[in-house]
Amino acid sequence: MRVALIGAGRIGHLHARLLGATDGIEEVVIADAVDGRAIALAAEVGGTPAASIEEALAAADAVVIAASTDAHAGLIRAAIGRRLPTFCEKPLAADLGDTLAVAREIEASGVPFQLGFQRRFDPGYREARRLVESGELGTIYALRLAGHDPAPPHESYIPASGGLFRDFSIHDFDVLRWLTGSEVEEVYADGGVRGFEVFAKYGDVDTAVATLRLRNGVLAVMTVARHDPLGYDIRAEIFGSRDSVAVGLGPHTPLRSVEPGVPPPAGPAWSSFLVRFESAYAAELAAFAAVARGEASSPCSARDGVEALRVAEAATTALAQHRVVRLEEIPC
Repeated sequence: MRVALIGAGRIGHLHARLLGATDGIEEVVIADAVDGRAIALAAEVGGTPAASIEEALAAADAVVIAASTDAHAGLIRAAIGRRLPTFCEKPLAADLGDTLAVAREIEASGVPFQLGFQRRFDPGYREARRLVESGELGTIYALRLAGHDPAPPHESYIPASGGLFRDFSIHDFDVLRWLTGSEVEEVYADGGVRGFEVFAKYGDVDTAVATLRLRNGVLAVMTVARHDPLGYDIRAEIFGSRDSVAVGLGPHTPLRSVEPGVPPPAGPAWSSFLVRFESAYAAELAAFAAVARGEASSPCSARDGVEALRVAEAATTALAQHRVVRLEEIPC
């Protein structure tokens, strides 16, 4: 199978390397809107550069989209228009309206499609989901989610990011739905600029919290921040009537106990999401290869992307209006 990789930036580099090592993929054809980037990446990973995105699509049996967010909708439409099985990094589109439209087009087309929420493929998150589904944790009382980036993005990224909840926390919102098997019913959020005034310039925040109620009664609390000086901190804690477990707590967690006699984590701390979730990205792309071959149904649909974004929209509205927002207020 020949796969067209559209996008040769940071995540494109990782995908190019992982696709080249994925069983059943014999060629990775790389295209990028920036002149020279596809050639450089192809030389680095042993792929084939394409002179244009159209040339890459014409040569492919399947497509992986790792371009900038504002290009996702157009690239998805181009790929499904060619009836090519398509994988796209989150989000589907830059705003909710276009996201809803693209999701409907994907569903109407019948073309195999997988959205990139890589935490679903991380061994820790998968084990936590198994424990929830098997009933080994008992009645789930509550979840705690933490998402802290090691450093804020460059200023040029902020105005196009969609805000903290849409850009960063959407992964937490997806994994919350996936872990619990339930939909979010209402959200309250608050936040502020605690360390980086540049976010205020664009009406965004660098630190936030949210509380979420799910339809099945489970309660969740979340913290999210653009800066953790110790490293990349992504955790989920699930508290049940029979057991409590944590994902992301281990020797690489950038968090230390101050209890007497408790040693610090062995380290090193995770430096970025690319390091923390490399094995999850590899498993995700292997799953997509099976989807593209017609051997499996999509493990993460366009509708999953819609629902996670709806939660992010609700949290963004709650933050702006300082009130509880019910998901029924958000278009679906």
